[in-house]
Parts: sequence; C-alpha cells; structure tokens
Amino acid sequence: MANFYWDSFKTFFKIGLFTLGGGYAMIPMIESEVVDRYKWIDREEFLDTIAIAQSCPGVFAINMSVFIGYKMKKTGGAVCSAFGTALPSFIIILLIAMFFARFQDNPVIESIFRGIRPAVVALIAVPTFNMAKTAHVTLSNCWIPIISALLIYLLNVNPVFIIIGAGLAGYLYGQFLKSSE
Repeated sequence: MANFYWDSFKTFFKIGLFTLGGGYAMIPMIESEVVDRYKWIDREEFLDTIAIAQSCPGVFAINMSVFIGYKMKKTGGAVCSAFGTALPSFIIILLIAMFFARFQDNPVIESIFRGIRPAVVALIAVPTFNMAKTAHVTLSNCWIPIISALLIYLLNVNPVFIIIGAGLAGYLYGQFLKSSE
C-alpha cells in the first residue's frame, strides 16, 4: 500500500472523469480498480458496499468511495476518495454551465446525447447482472427483484418499504424456514 491517499484520489478521480451515466455505470470500473487491481476489498465486501451505498442518502458513487476510503484509512482515506470522486463532476458541470448555452440547440450535440442514452442503459444493465450473480440470484429466487421492481414502477411503492420488507423477509427466512431444513 504505497500511498493509499494518492492512489485512492487518483483512482476515484479517473473513475469520476471517464464514466458516463452516474453511480451505477461506475460500478464495473470501481470493482475493477478496488477489487481486482488494488485488492482493497474482496468481492463479497464490494457487494456489501454497494448495498450500503444504495441505502444511504447522497450520491451513490461518493458513498461507495467514502466507505472504501474509510475502511482503508479511516477519515483521511474517506476524504481523499470522496474528493477524487466529486472533483471531476464539479469541473465538468462548471465547464458545461459556462459553455452549454452556446451549444444546446446544435443538432450535432443533440445527436451525441441521443447516442449516449442507449449506451448508458447498457452501462447500468451490466453491473446489475453482475450483482445478481454475486448475490446468488437464481431462477428459484429471481421473482424477488422482479416483484420489487414492479411494485416500485407500477404501484409507486417507496423503495424504502421494499428494502425493509426484504430485510424482514430475509430475517424470518433465516430464523424459521432455513433452520428447519
């Protein structure tokens, strides 16, 4: 661990700079760097970090970087990782705000954004399937995320209630059904 502070800042800055589509699109890059390259955490911890980052308020990618940085070097690591994640977005938004008004009606720019949208969907879909594999979602239990998504989408059920219900169901399953097997 040569210099975690610099490595974490540089790693999360690069991820923040080169990933389009928000926090979920960043998951493959974060996993590649944090789990595979630097081995700061293992895959199970990574999956847990995703779950915790999703359930906390705030920006998903910054939450992930804070948890990873804090695990490695406490407050200093969390600050370096979070700053590395947030700085590219800040710079890009500042530049867009300064120049976007001139280009917003440009047909080339509009075409570029229309082309990026489907790619962003793919960038979000791939980590979703990878998380499903890591979380051991199989044909026998795939109904859980499907029903959860349908409840949120069709009936506007608050995701907090889905998380609480899933946690309660998992607890009850572990206490009563699994122990009787």
